[in-house]
Amino acid sequence: MEIISIKNRFGIIGNSPALNYALQVAAQVANTDLTVLIMGESGVGKEVFSQIIHSLSSRKHNPFIAVNCGAIPEGTIDSELFGHEKGSFTGAVDSRKGYFETVNGGTIFLDEVGELPLGTQARLLRVLETGEFIRVGSSKTLKTDVRVIAATNKDLMQQVQSGRFREDLYYRLSTVPIRVPALHERKEDIHILFRKFAVDFAEKYKTAPVQLDDDAKNLLINYPWPGNVRELKNIADQVSVLSQDKQISIKQLSKFLQPYSENRLPVLAHVNGSGGETFSNEREILYKLFFDMKKDVTELKKMFLEVLQNPNLTQNQALINQLKELKSHEVMQPVLVQPTAQQSQPVIMNGDIQDHVEVEESLNIMDKEKELIIKALKKHRGKRKDASLDLGISERTLYRKLKEYYIED
Repeated sequence: MEIISIKNRFGIIGNSPALNYALQVAAQVANTDLTVLIMGESGVGKEVFSQIIHSLSSRKHNPFIAVNCGAIPEGTIDSELFGHEKGSFTGAVDSRKGYFETVNGGTIFLDEVGELPLGTQARLLRVLETGEFIRVGSSKTLKTDVRVIAATNKDLMQQVQSGRFREDLYYRLSTVPIRVPALHERKEDIHILFRKFAVDFAEKYKTAPVQLDDDAKNLLINYPWPGNVRELKNIADQVSVLSQDKQISIKQLSKFLQPYSENRLPVLAHVNGSGGETFSNEREILYKLFFDMKKDVTELKKMFLEVLQNPNLTQNQALINQLKELKSHEVMQPVLVQPTAQQSQPVIMNGDIQDHVEVEESLNIMDKEKELIIKALKKHRGKRKDASLDLGISERTLYRKLKEYYIED
């Protein structure tokens, strides 16, 4: 099937060489039973490629199911994929078929396959190699004929090296790899896509489509688009509904685009108040926060020790006045610091000078992570979904952390 026909059939817009090559590979591998691994950033349309492969295959009249592996809790994902027997775990009141059993003869699309627990990875490897699986709580081996298409927005080889993904499963999944290019790699397609989304919006709401001037086009094309096509569509809809003028200037368009750093993550100036520091992941942000806190505590220690050693100096009296002023403005709040191995009693720091100021603060990343999880659960009254959104992690990851830290919600 020609690339143009595929684009028309599935509503794919763009002419970049990288996109055309990905479509060509998908079309060529479709009529085989080879396992395919689709790689690409979130929002590039990996699920569309899985539908293309299934629709052009000999299995097209059989079932197709898409499973988001990152959205299923770790404790139930084996049951979802492979089924379970009655009484195999609490709540298993009946036997249940899993996806690999119900989609027999068809295609299963495993999105975010990098989120699978290691135990589930072993089960999946057996299905891929032998076509056999066992329901949870059963000892009977079942057979299935399912084609697997997997997708990930992570570097699975890096996951393999860190021990979070099985190497044998990686090579089994990536029999035919397809890399879907990110939007910032398809700059020639960005304005075409924006115009299509703007026209669709105008037709739906019976209004004139918005248009960009040359400067606004350049801004649109050079924006990094971390959310890819999904983000571009959202921006097109926002501009269409919120702009007073139909001719959009660079000044008007810039109001809808968020500032992003060169590493394509949001600028987190609020982390330390400096207004310019950026971070590549959440762990770096947490480390920076904790080290800044440690630095501030160390500075306060020095001030206290200076006052204690030279209580009669004028400059130290000025330090005391500064501390009292901080206290009066409620900048320094009473803090109860737990005793360390060198201390037998807690030290209360509330702006008054204490005899013991050598307090070691715990900077253990796991302690801080546990504390944040507990706070999020209390804030959302035990609702895991809301707490995970607040923490910026998946619900499955939160579920795993609760077990890891023995947190009862």
